[in-house]
Amino acid sequence: MLGLIQRVSSASVSIEEQIYSQIHQGILLLLGVEKNDTPAQADQLLKKLLSYRIFGDDNGKMNLSLQDISGDLLIVSQFTLAADTHKGLRPSFSSAAPPEQANTLYEYFLDQAKKTHGGAIASGQFGADMQVSLCNDGPVTFLLSS
Repeated sequence: MLGLIQRVSSASVSIEEQIYSQIHQGILLLLGVEKNDTPAQADQLLKKLLSYRIFGDDNGKMNLSLQDISGDLLIVSQFTLAADTHKGLRPSFSSAAPPEQANTLYEYFLDQAKKTHGGAIASGQFGADMQVSLCNDGPVTFLLSS
C-alpha cells in the first residue's frame, strides 16, 4: 500500500465541477492499493501517517504529527501510484489491485481513519474522475509505504 502525503494549508476534491469535499490545514493523502495489500498493511500505513512528524513546532522544526495538531485529513484513491514505471515509456498497472479489492481496502482505510483520528476526515469518491486542488504547505511531500 502506497501513500503520497502532502502537507497542505487547504485541499479539495471536485467531481463534475462541484466541490465534493475539502479540508483546511492537514494532510492530503493519495492512496494507492496494490494486489497483495491487506487490512494489516492499511492499519500500519494509517498509524504511520497519523504519527508522521511533518508539521512545525514552535522552533520551526518538523516535530509535530497530524494528531498533535488535530489537523484535517483528505483521503483520495490514486490508482496510478501503483504503476510500474521502470521499463518503457508507458506505465504498467499489473501490480495495482483490481477495482473491487482496491475499493474494499480504500473503504477500510477510510473507516479506520474515522475511528482513530480526532480531526476532520474527508475523502474523494473511489473510481470517479476527480479534480484535486491543494495548497501544498512548504512544499512538503513524502511517499510512505507499508
